[in-house]
Amino acid sequence: MQFGIFTVGDVTTDPTTGRTPDDTERVRNMLTIAEHADQAGLDVFATGEHHNPPFVPSSPTTMLGYLAGTTKNIILSTATTLITTNDPVRLAEEYAMLQVISDGRMDLMMGRGNTGPVYPWFGQDIRQGIPLAIENYALLRRLWEEEVVDWQGKFRTPLQGFTSTPRPLDGVPPFVWHGSIRSPEIAEQAAYYGDGFLHNAIFWPLEHAAQMVKFYRERYEHYGHGQADQAIVGLGGQVFMNARSQDAVREFRPYFDNAPVYGHGPSMEDFMRDTPLTVGSPQQVIDRYGKFRDQVGHYQRQMFLMDHAGLPLKTVLEQIDILATEVVPVLRAEAESARPAHVPANPPSHADRVAAALAAGTVREQTVTATDEYTGLRAEDSLSS
Repeated sequence: MQFGIFTVGDVTTDPTTGRTPDDTERVRNMLTIAEHADQAGLDVFATGEHHNPPFVPSSPTTMLGYLAGTTKNIILSTATTLITTNDPVRLAEEYAMLQVISDGRMDLMMGRGNTGPVYPWFGQDIRQGIPLAIENYALLRRLWEEEVVDWQGKFRTPLQGFTSTPRPLDGVPPFVWHGSIRSPEIAEQAAYYGDGFLHNAIFWPLEHAAQMVKFYRERYEHYGHGQADQAIVGLGGQVFMNARSQDAVREFRPYFDNAPVYGHGPSMEDFMRDTPLTVGSPQQVIDRYGKFRDQVGHYQRQMFLMDHAGLPLKTVLEQIDILATEVVPVLRAEAESARPAHVPANPPSHADRVAAALAAGTVREQTVTATDEYTGLRAEDSLSS
C-alpha cells in the first residue's frame, strides 16, 4: 500500500503569529515539503491545481518537472488535474513530457475542481462540467494511445492528422486516477477505462466515500477489468499529531478555526467525528485509518493533507517525520497482512504497465540502437572526427 501527502497550496496567514508568506515563499516551501517527503521514505507527493487566490499551484507540471530532478524515489502526482478547463492536447503533451523527464515516476489524477469561476476564466461553462470531463478525457486517451488522431467533438476545434509529442514513455501512457467526492458519473468513467478512483474524503463522512467506492468497484468488474476487490482505490485524509493528543488538539485548533476552506464553520470536534480528520497521537491515527479497510475494502493509496491553513514549514516537516516513522510502517504492515493474495498491493507502476502492454501485444519491446539507422554512425564518432 502506498502512503503520501498532497498539498492544495494555500497561502494563509499563520493565526498564531500573524505572518503571511508571499507566493514565492509558499511555492518554495512546497518544493521543500516534497523533497523532505522523499527523504523520509513516503511513496507519493501530489499537488493540486488552482487558478485563484489564496492558492498558488497553477502549473502542476512545472513543479513536478522540477521535483523529478531533485527527488529520487517518490512518485510525483497531482491531487487534481483539471480535465474540464485544460485543453486535452496540452494535457497530453505536458504529462507525457513529465513522464519522460521523471522516467515514469509519476501519475496524475483527473478532476473537475471545486472552484466554479474557473470555468469562464478558461472559456467553459460550469453547467457542462460532466460532459466536458467525459469528452476531454476520451480525447486525451486517444492522443496518448494513437500516433495520428482525427477527431471532432463538441467542446474544441477538430483535429486532423494530429500527433501529440513527445510520445508516452515506452509507448505506454501514464496511470490515471479519477477524483470525485460526489459524482457517480466520474466513478463510472474510471471504471469504464479501468483507471484508478480516488475519493478525497476530507470534507465527507467515510460512509459516503464507501458508497462511491462500492459503486466504482461494481462497475469496474462490470466492464471486465477484474474482480471488484481488485479495482484500484485511493482515499484522502488529514491528520495532525503530537505525542500527547491534548497537545495536538491545542496546537492545531487555531489553524483549523482560520482555515480558508473549512474554517469558521463546524467545530474541529464535529469535523473529527464526521470526516477522516484526526487530531491526536500517532496511535490514534493508526487506530482510525487502520479501520478504513473495513468500510471500503483493501485499497492501494492513502493520501494526507498536512501543510494546510498556515502551518509553519518547520511544523509540516515535523509532521511528515512523525507520519513516516511512527504511523506509515504500522499501517503498511497491517494492510499487507490483511490483503488477499489476488488483490493488488499498490497501483500499477510504469514498469508494471509496460510489462502488461508487452504481454498483451499492444506495444513492441523497444531497444536502444548503437548507431544511427541512416548514417550508420555512433554519436561518439562525431566527437572524434
